[in-house]
Amino acid sequence: MKIRYVLFILASMLAAGCGSSSSSSTTAPTATGTSVSIVSGSSTLTTTAYAPNPVTVAVGGTVTWTNNDSVAHTSTANNTAWNSGTIAPGGKFSMTFPSAGSFPYHCSIHPGMVGTVTVQ
Repeated sequence: MKIRYVLFILASMLAAGCGSSSSSSTTAPTATGTSVSIVSGSSTLTTTAYAPNPVTVAVGGTVTWTNNDSVAHTSTANNTAWNSGTIAPGGKFSMTFPSAGSFPYHCSIHPGMVGTVTVQ
């Protein structure tokens, strides 16, 4: 089972590198790491609780959420693809995205906090 997963990731990464494409996005996807801040006072915010939002990464890219607030939060995919668990103030959580798509997420403690990761 692990071998299939590794082969899937490798095939996804190779397919992403083939050909050329253009994007009208204002932020270029990054293949390595992208930081998202859980901003101070975010429990009372909605689409501005995570910054930047939305965030765009390349297939195989990693997003790291850092809790810059004074209370705990989460990064939880709406489709259950990931769940950070509780991220304490000053804490971090990272997720690597092996396939393209749009991935909405929220804070399970404060459901009004919402964001989207776009993987290209």
